Amino acid sequence: MRGEVLHYDEEQGFGFITGADGNRYTFTRENLRRETAMPNGTAVEFQPGGGQARDVFSIAAQTAAPAADAGTSAAQPQAGKPAAAGARQAQHFGRASEPAEPTDLWGYFWRGVTRNYFNFAGRARRKEYWGYCLFWTVCLLIIGGIGLFTDTDMGNFDSDVSAAVTVGLCGTFLLATFLPSLGMIVRRLHDIGLSGWLCLVILIPTIGSLIILVFALIPTQARENQWGPVPAGIRT
Repeated sequence: MRGEVLHYDEEQGFGFITGADGNRYTFTRENLRRETAMPNGTAVEFQPGGGQARDVFSIAAQTAAPAADAGTSAAQPQAGKPAAAGARQAQHFGRASEPAEPTDLWGYFWRGVTRNYFNFAGRARRKEYWGYCLFWTVCLLIIGGIGLFTDTDMGNFDSDVSAAVTVGLCGTFLLATFLPSLGMIVRRLHDIGLSGWLCLVILIPTIGSLIILVFALIPTQARENQWGPVPAGIRT
């Protein structure tokens, strides 16, 4: 399958690829067919499987190899042009290149409710989980405050529809963020080497939320597991 490199961290030895099918795949240094630079936007061929890209190689590098063997001196000054053209063309393939890791806590929340809205695969480090929880709580408080102000201004607390706006706004927000929040819990469980199905313990009255809290505090598994490579920013 053809795809485009979204991000590759040479120091950590892993990255992300957007495939021609629109899905995102992870890959590690071991999945590269040959050791080569993988800048953002590089067009590649790979074998997909289980959310991971294997046998990855750069299309530009493959097409450039026969030209190098020919050894024509006239083509050498133009060597940089095909790669540059390929990089420009790759910008129009799949999604636009974007950093794999947000630079702030808000970025984790925004990624959670946008790109990762239906994502129940992969791993989420503690910083990602708590960054999401922080701004989820802040947003809920702001929405609740707007609802209370509106209900007070409309005099709803003195009528039969007491707090109707507050309940409606907060309820809508909770429903809208249910799936990304559940996906974040599942990916956090994956990050510590546990099955995402353990998120069902939250249904246990009283202690269910406490169990999830304990899981969320456990450090990242500092090695690749069956759900993917070590998240970016974790020292192994």
